[in-house]
Amino acid sequence: MSSSSKTTAAPAGKGQPLPYLLTAQQGQAARELLRYVASLPLPGPEPQLLAVVVAIRAARGGVGNLTGADLAGLRLRDPRAAVGALRALGWQLDDAIFLSDPDAPPVPVTVPDLGRREGHPLPMGKHPRSRVSGWTTRLLTAKPVRKLPPAARLAGLFAAAHSTANLHSQLPRHVPKACRAALPDLLDKGFLAELSGDRCRLDPQVRHLSGRVAGPQTRPRPTRTSTFAFCADTWAQWKSAATPALRRHVENVECCTRCAMPVERVAEAFLVPYGPQPVHTEAEIAHGYWKAAHPERGRQAAAYTVAFRAEHGHGPSYRQLGKGLGWALNRQARGLAVGGLLADGWLTATGTVPWTLRPGPAAQAQGITLPQARSAPPAAVSIPA
Repeated sequence: MSSSSKTTAAPAGKGQPLPYLLTAQQGQAARELLRYVASLPLPGPEPQLLAVVVAIRAARGGVGNLTGADLAGLRLRDPRAAVGALRALGWQLDDAIFLSDPDAPPVPVTVPDLGRREGHPLPMGKHPRSRVSGWTTRLLTAKPVRKLPPAARLAGLFAAAHSTANLHSQLPRHVPKACRAALPDLLDKGFLAELSGDRCRLDPQVRHLSGRVAGPQTRPRPTRTSTFAFCADTWAQWKSAATPALRRHVENVECCTRCAMPVERVAEAFLVPYGPQPVHTEAEIAHGYWKAAHPERGRQAAAYTVAFRAEHGHGPSYRQLGKGLGWALNRQARGLAVGGLLADGWLTATGTVPWTLRPGPAAQAQGITLPQARSAPPAAVSIPA
Protein backbone atom coordinates (compact mmCIF):
# COMPACT_ATOMS: atom_id res chain seq x y z
CA MET A 1 0.00 0.00 0.00
CA SER A 2 1.27 3.45 -0.82
CA SER A 3 2.35 5.67 2.03
CA SER A 4 1.74 9.32 2.75
CA SER A 5 3.79 11.69 4.83
CA LYS A 6 4.31 15.34 5.54
CA THR A 7 7.07 17.28 7.23
CA THR A 8 6.29 19.53 10.15
CA ALA A 9 8.62 21.98 11.81
CA ALA A 10 8.29 23.10 15.42
CA PRO A 11 6.72 26.58 15.54
CA ALA A 12 9.23 29.29 16.30
CA GLY A 13 9.25 30.55 19.84
CA LYS A 14 7.49 27.55 21.30
CA GLY A 15 8.76 26.14 24.57
CA GLN A 16 9.40 22.56 25.59
CA PRO A 17 6.94 19.85 24.48
CA LEU A 18 3.94 19.29 26.74
CA PRO A 19 4.41 16.47 29.28
CA TYR A 20 2.81 13.15 28.54
CA LEU A 21 -0.73 12.84 29.85
CA LEU A 22 -0.34 9.10 30.47
CA THR A 23 2.30 6.86 31.95
CA ALA A 24 3.06 3.62 30.08
CA GLN A 25 0.79 1.72 32.49
CA GLN A 26 -2.03 4.22 32.03
CA GLY A 27 -1.53 3.96 28.28
CA GLN A 28 -2.16 0.25 28.58
CA ALA A 29 -5.41 1.04 30.44
CA ALA A 30 -6.42 3.35 27.56
CA ARG A 31 -5.77 0.58 25.07
CA GLU A 32 -7.85 -1.86 27.10
CA LEU A 33 -10.69 0.68 27.13
CA LEU A 34 -10.61 0.94 23.34
CA ARG A 35 -10.36 -2.83 22.92
CA TYR A 36 -13.41 -3.26 25.16
CA VAL A 37 -15.47 -0.74 23.19
CA ALA A 38 -14.39 -2.27 19.86
CA SER A 39 -15.68 -5.65 21.09
CA LEU A 40 -19.20 -4.31 21.74
CA PRO A 41 -21.90 -4.99 19.12
CA LEU A 42 -22.46 -1.34 18.24
CA PRO A 43 -23.63 -0.20 14.79
CA GLY A 44 -21.07 2.53 14.03
CA PRO A 45 -18.57 5.17 15.17
CA GLU A 46 -21.11 7.49 16.82
CA PRO A 47 -22.28 5.03 19.51
CA GLN A 48 -18.70 3.69 19.76
CA LEU A 49 -17.34 7.16 20.51
CA LEU A 50 -20.06 7.73 23.09
CA ALA A 51 -19.33 4.30 24.58
CA VAL A 52 -15.67 5.26 25.11
CA VAL A 53 -16.70 8.31 27.15
CA VAL A 54 -19.39 6.47 29.13
CA ALA A 55 -17.28 3.36 29.79
CA ILE A 56 -14.32 5.23 31.24
CA ARG A 57 -16.64 7.28 33.47
CA ALA A 58 -18.26 4.04 34.76
CA ALA A 59 -15.13 1.87 34.76
CA ARG A 60 -15.05 1.64 38.58
CA GLY A 61 -18.23 0.06 39.90
CA GLY A 62 -20.28 0.34 36.73
CA VAL A 63 -21.75 3.79 37.58
CA GLY A 64 -20.54 7.20 36.46
CA ASN A 65 -21.74 10.71 35.71
CA LEU A 66 -22.25 12.39 32.36
CA THR A 67 -23.70 15.80 31.54
CA GLY A 68 -25.74 16.98 28.63
CA ALA A 69 -22.81 19.26 27.78
CA ASP A 70 -20.55 16.19 27.56
CA LEU A 71 -22.91 14.60 25.05
CA ALA A 72 -23.30 17.81 23.07
CA GLY A 73 -19.52 18.23 23.01
CA LEU A 74 -19.18 14.97 21.08
CA ARG A 75 -21.00 16.64 18.17
CA LEU A 76 -22.81 13.48 17.11
CA ARG A 77 -25.03 13.67 14.06
CA ASP A 78 -27.76 11.64 15.80
CA PRO A 79 -27.15 11.58 19.57
CA ARG A 80 -30.50 9.92 20.30
CA ALA A 81 -29.64 6.99 18.02
CA ALA A 82 -26.22 6.67 19.70
CA VAL A 83 -27.81 6.63 23.16
CA GLY A 84 -30.39 4.12 21.92
CA ALA A 85 -27.63 1.81 20.72
CA LEU A 86 -26.06 1.84 24.21
CA ARG A 87 -29.42 1.25 25.83
CA ALA A 88 -29.86 -1.80 23.60
CA LEU A 89 -26.80 -3.25 25.38
CA GLY A 90 -28.46 -2.75 28.75
CA TRP A 91 -26.62 0.50 29.54
CA GLN A 92 -28.79 2.93 31.48
CA LEU A 93 -28.84 6.59 30.40
CA ASP A 94 -31.71 8.86 31.41
CA ASP A 95 -33.34 11.21 28.90
CA ALA A 96 -31.98 14.10 30.95
CA ILE A 97 -28.71 13.46 29.09
CA PHE A 98 -30.19 15.32 26.10
CA LEU A 99 -30.43 18.59 28.07
CA SER A 100 -27.43 20.69 27.08
CA ASP A 101 -27.97 23.33 29.79
CA PRO A 102 -24.49 23.87 31.33
CA ASP A 103 -26.12 24.39 34.74
CA ALA A 104 -27.98 21.06 34.63
CA PRO A 105 -26.78 18.48 37.18
CA PRO A 106 -24.77 15.43 35.99
CA VAL A 107 -26.81 12.46 34.86
CA PRO A 108 -25.95 9.05 36.40
CA VAL A 109 -25.08 6.41 33.80
CA THR A 110 -24.92 2.69 34.57
CA VAL A 111 -23.01 0.01 32.69
CA PRO A 112 -23.93 -3.37 34.27
CA ASP A 113 -20.99 -5.17 32.68
CA LEU A 114 -18.58 -2.85 34.49
CA GLY A 115 -20.17 -3.47 37.88
CA ARG A 116 -19.01 -7.08 38.09
CA ARG A 117 -16.65 -8.15 40.85
CA GLU A 118 -15.32 -11.14 38.91
CA GLY A 119 -14.03 -10.97 35.35
CA HIS A 120 -14.20 -7.18 35.19
CA PRO A 121 -13.35 -6.12 31.59
CA LEU A 122 -11.67 -2.85 32.69
CA PRO A 123 -9.91 -3.39 36.00
CA MET A 124 -8.18 -0.16 36.98
CA GLY A 125 -7.63 1.96 40.06
CA LYS A 126 -9.18 5.35 40.78
CA HIS A 127 -6.16 7.37 39.63
CA PRO A 128 -5.62 5.53 36.30
CA ARG A 129 -9.35 5.82 35.56
CA SER A 130 -9.24 9.55 36.14
CA ARG A 131 -6.10 10.01 34.04
CA VAL A 132 -7.48 7.98 31.11
CA SER A 133 -10.76 9.88 31.29
CA GLY A 134 -8.87 13.18 31.17
CA TRP A 135 -6.75 11.93 28.29
CA THR A 136 -9.88 11.03 26.35
CA THR A 137 -11.34 14.49 26.84
CA ARG A 138 -8.09 16.27 25.93
CA LEU A 139 -7.64 14.24 22.77
CA LEU A 140 -11.20 14.66 21.51
CA THR A 141 -10.93 18.42 21.96
CA ALA A 142 -7.40 18.75 20.51
CA LYS A 143 -7.30 21.34 17.73
CA PRO A 144 -6.40 18.94 14.84
CA VAL A 145 -9.35 16.62 15.52
CA ARG A 146 -12.10 18.43 17.39
CA LYS A 147 -14.03 19.38 14.23
CA LEU A 148 -13.58 16.02 12.49
CA PRO A 149 -16.39 13.45 12.20
CA PRO A 150 -16.76 10.86 15.01
CA ALA A 151 -15.01 8.13 13.02
CA ALA A 152 -11.89 10.28 12.63
CA ARG A 153 -11.86 11.32 16.30
CA LEU A 154 -12.26 7.69 17.35
CA ALA A 155 -9.41 6.82 14.98
CA GLY A 156 -7.34 9.48 16.71
CA LEU A 157 -7.92 7.76 20.06
CA PHE A 158 -6.71 4.45 18.63
CA ALA A 159 -3.68 5.97 16.89
CA ALA A 160 -2.56 7.88 19.97
CA ALA A 161 -3.22 5.08 22.45
CA HIS A 162 -1.12 2.66 20.39
CA SER A 163 1.73 5.11 19.83
CA THR A 164 5.20 4.61 21.23
CA ALA A 165 7.01 7.44 22.99
CA ASN A 166 8.82 8.14 19.70
CA LEU A 167 5.40 8.64 18.06
CA HIS A 168 5.24 5.46 15.95
CA SER A 169 1.98 3.52 16.00
CA GLN A 170 0.90 0.10 14.70
CA LEU A 171 -2.88 -0.13 14.72
CA PRO A 172 -4.26 -3.43 16.06
CA ARG A 173 -6.66 -5.68 14.18
CA HIS A 174 -9.69 -4.67 16.25
CA VAL A 175 -9.75 -1.05 15.04
CA PRO A 176 -13.22 -0.49 13.47
CA LYS A 177 -13.31 -0.29 9.67
CA ALA A 178 -14.81 3.20 9.73
CA CYS A 179 -11.82 4.40 11.76
CA ARG A 180 -9.33 2.92 9.32
CA ALA A 181 -11.10 4.71 6.48
CA ALA A 182 -10.86 7.99 8.40
CA LEU A 183 -7.09 7.86 8.98
CA PRO A 184 -6.30 10.08 5.95
CA ASP A 185 -8.37 12.83 7.61
CA LEU A 186 -5.99 12.72 10.58
CA LEU A 187 -3.05 13.09 8.21
CA ASP A 188 -4.66 16.03 6.40
CA LYS A 189 -5.41 17.85 9.67
CA GLY A 190 -1.92 17.39 11.10
CA PHE A 191 -2.74 14.89 13.84
CA LEU A 192 -0.60 12.33 11.99
CA ALA A 193 2.74 13.08 10.36
CA GLU A 194 2.94 9.81 8.41
CA LEU A 195 0.52 7.10 7.34
CA SER A 196 1.19 3.80 5.61
CA GLY A 197 -1.49 1.13 5.89
CA ASP A 198 -1.88 0.22 9.56
CA ARG A 199 1.32 2.03 10.52
CA CYS A 200 1.40 5.72 11.31
CA ARG A 201 3.33 8.36 13.23
CA LEU A 202 1.83 11.05 15.43
CA ASP A 203 2.66 14.64 14.66
CA PRO A 204 5.04 16.12 17.27
CA GLN A 205 2.41 18.70 18.23
CA VAL A 206 0.28 15.92 19.77
CA ARG A 207 3.21 14.00 21.28
CA HIS A 208 1.76 14.48 24.79
CA LEU A 209 -1.25 12.33 23.82
CA SER A 210 0.83 9.21 23.13
CA GLY A 211 -0.11 6.02 24.98
CA ARG A 212 3.65 5.31 25.20
CA VAL A 213 3.61 1.69 24.04
CA ALA A 214 6.98 0.03 24.67
CA GLY A 215 8.99 0.02 21.43
CA PRO A 216 9.99 -3.23 19.72
CA GLN A 217 13.47 -3.21 21.26
CA THR A 218 12.49 -2.21 24.82
CA ARG A 219 10.21 -5.05 25.90
CA PRO A 220 12.27 -7.71 27.72
CA ARG A 221 12.22 -11.12 26.15
CA PRO A 222 10.07 -13.44 28.28
CA THR A 223 11.80 -16.33 29.94
CA ARG A 224 10.56 -19.65 28.70
CA THR A 225 9.46 -21.91 31.54
CA SER A 226 8.31 -25.51 31.37
CA THR A 227 7.19 -28.20 33.77
CA PHE A 228 8.14 -30.94 31.31
CA ALA A 229 9.89 -33.88 32.99
CA PHE A 230 11.83 -36.05 30.55
CA CYS A 231 11.42 -39.82 30.81
CA ALA A 232 13.56 -41.95 28.51
CA ASP A 233 11.09 -44.86 28.56
CA THR A 234 8.12 -42.64 27.68
CA TRP A 235 10.09 -41.02 24.87
CA ALA A 236 11.14 -44.41 23.48
CA GLN A 237 7.57 -45.68 23.62
CA TRP A 238 6.27 -42.61 21.83
CA LYS A 239 8.79 -43.02 19.03
CA SER A 240 8.04 -46.71 18.67
CA ALA A 241 4.34 -45.91 18.20
CA ALA A 242 5.04 -43.21 15.61
CA THR A 243 4.75 -43.78 11.88
CA PRO A 244 7.99 -44.65 10.06
CA ALA A 245 8.08 -41.21 8.38
CA LEU A 246 7.62 -39.37 11.66
CA ARG A 247 10.17 -41.57 13.42
CA ARG A 248 12.77 -40.84 10.70
CA HIS A 249 12.07 -37.12 11.08
CA VAL A 250 12.49 -37.29 14.87
CA GLU A 251 15.75 -39.20 14.55
CA ASN A 252 17.06 -36.68 12.02
CA VAL A 253 16.52 -33.94 14.59
CA GLU A 254 17.95 -36.00 17.47
CA CYS A 255 21.06 -36.97 15.55
CA CYS A 256 21.69 -33.59 13.89
CA THR A 257 25.28 -32.68 14.71
CA ARG A 258 24.73 -29.10 13.54
CA CYS A 259 21.93 -28.47 16.05
CA ALA A 260 23.37 -30.72 18.77
CA MET A 261 20.27 -30.37 20.93
CA PRO A 262 19.83 -32.31 24.16
CA VAL A 263 17.43 -35.21 23.76
CA GLU A 264 15.27 -33.69 26.50
CA ARG A 265 14.75 -30.56 24.39
CA VAL A 266 13.82 -32.60 21.33
CA ALA A 267 11.41 -34.77 23.29
CA GLU A 268 9.72 -31.74 24.84
CA ALA A 269 9.14 -30.16 21.44
CA PHE A 270 7.36 -33.26 20.14
CA LEU A 271 5.53 -34.29 23.30
CA VAL A 272 4.44 -30.83 24.52
CA PRO A 273 3.53 -28.72 21.47
CA TYR A 274 2.99 -25.07 22.29
CA GLY A 275 -0.49 -23.81 21.46
CA PRO A 276 -1.57 -20.27 20.51
CA GLN A 277 -0.73 -17.60 23.07
CA PRO A 278 -2.24 -14.12 23.58
CA VAL A 279 -0.36 -11.56 21.51
CA HIS A 280 0.66 -8.29 23.18
CA THR A 281 0.31 -4.99 21.37
CA GLU A 282 4.09 -4.49 21.61
CA ALA A 283 4.63 -7.69 19.60
CA GLU A 284 2.20 -6.48 16.93
CA ILE A 285 4.11 -3.20 16.68
CA ALA A 286 7.47 -4.98 16.40
CA HIS A 287 5.98 -7.25 13.72
CA GLY A 288 4.76 -4.21 11.76
CA TYR A 289 8.21 -2.61 11.80
CA TRP A 290 9.78 -5.90 10.77
CA LYS A 291 7.42 -6.32 7.79
CA ALA A 292 8.21 -2.82 6.55
CA ALA A 293 11.94 -3.50 6.78
CA HIS A 294 11.79 -6.91 5.04
CA PRO A 295 9.85 -6.64 1.76
CA GLU A 296 11.53 -9.81 0.43
CA ARG A 297 10.84 -11.81 3.61
CA GLY A 298 8.86 -14.52 1.82
CA ARG A 299 11.53 -15.44 -0.73
CA GLN A 300 14.31 -15.15 1.84
CA ALA A 301 12.58 -17.37 4.37
CA ALA A 302 11.68 -20.04 1.81
CA ALA A 303 15.21 -20.10 0.39
CA TYR A 304 16.65 -20.33 3.89
CA THR A 305 14.58 -23.44 4.70
CA VAL A 306 15.99 -25.14 1.59
CA ALA A 307 19.59 -24.33 2.56
CA PHE A 308 18.97 -25.26 6.20
CA ARG A 309 17.46 -28.63 5.32
CA ALA A 310 20.40 -29.41 3.02
CA GLU A 311 22.78 -28.96 5.97
CA HIS A 312 20.68 -30.39 8.81
CA GLY A 313 18.44 -33.01 7.24
CA HIS A 314 15.35 -31.32 8.72
CA GLY A 315 13.66 -27.93 8.61
CA PRO A 316 14.43 -25.04 10.97
CA SER A 317 12.42 -24.14 14.05
CA TYR A 318 10.83 -20.70 14.20
CA ARG A 319 13.74 -19.54 16.36
CA GLN A 320 16.36 -21.02 14.04
CA LEU A 321 14.71 -19.38 11.05
CA GLY A 322 14.63 -15.98 12.74
CA LYS A 323 18.19 -16.25 14.02
CA GLY A 324 19.52 -17.42 10.67
CA LEU A 325 17.96 -14.47 8.86
CA GLY A 326 18.91 -11.93 11.53
CA TRP A 327 15.38 -11.04 12.62
CA ALA A 328 15.52 -8.93 15.80
CA LEU A 329 12.17 -10.19 17.10
CA ASN A 330 11.04 -11.61 20.41
CA ARG A 331 9.18 -14.91 20.52
CA GLN A 332 5.67 -13.46 20.10
CA ALA A 333 6.62 -11.19 17.22
CA ARG A 334 8.56 -14.04 15.59
CA GLY A 335 5.44 -16.21 15.84
CA LEU A 336 3.46 -13.50 14.04
CA ALA A 337 6.17 -13.26 11.38
CA VAL A 338 6.28 -16.99 10.63
CA GLY A 339 2.51 -17.27 10.92
CA GLY A 340 2.15 -14.60 8.24
CA LEU A 341 4.57 -16.41 5.92
CA LEU A 342 2.62 -19.63 6.42
CA ALA A 343 -0.69 -17.87 5.74
CA ASP A 344 0.69 -16.22 2.60
CA GLY A 345 1.96 -19.55 1.24
CA TRP A 346 5.67 -18.71 1.32
CA LEU A 347 6.22 -21.43 3.89
CA THR A 348 4.40 -24.61 4.78
CA ALA A 349 4.73 -27.10 7.62
CA THR A 350 3.34 -30.49 8.58
CA GLY A 351 0.63 -29.54 11.04
CA THR A 352 2.19 -28.78 14.40
CA VAL A 353 5.14 -31.14 13.92
CA PRO A 354 8.27 -29.15 14.87
CA TRP A 355 11.21 -28.64 12.50
CA THR A 356 9.13 -29.17 9.34
CA LEU A 357 9.20 -25.66 7.83
CA ARG A 358 9.80 -25.75 4.08
CA PRO A 359 8.85 -23.74 0.94
CA GLY A 360 5.11 -23.28 0.47
CA PRO A 361 3.05 -22.99 -2.73
CA ALA A 362 3.94 -19.33 -3.32
CA ALA A 363 7.67 -20.12 -3.11
CA GLN A 364 7.34 -23.25 -5.23
CA ALA A 365 5.61 -21.19 -7.94
CA GLN A 366 8.81 -19.13 -8.12
CA GLY A 367 11.09 -22.17 -8.28
CA ILE A 368 12.08 -22.28 -4.61
CA THR A 369 11.62 -25.95 -3.76
CA LEU A 370 13.32 -28.77 -1.90
CA PRO A 371 15.54 -30.88 -4.18
CA GLN A 372 13.31 -33.97 -3.96
CA ALA A 373 10.24 -31.87 -4.75
CA ARG A 374 11.68 -31.09 -8.18
CA SER A 375 11.26 -34.70 -9.21
CA ALA A 376 8.58 -36.14 -6.92
CA PRO A 377 6.31 -35.01 -4.07
CA PRO A 378 8.00 -35.43 -0.66
CA ALA A 379 6.67 -38.03 1.74
CA ALA A 380 4.23 -36.66 4.27
CA VAL A 381 4.95 -36.83 7.95
CA SER A 382 1.97 -37.94 10.02
CA ILE A 383 1.37 -38.05 13.76
CA PRO A 384 0.03 -41.25 15.31
CA ALA A 385 -3.45 -41.05 16.72
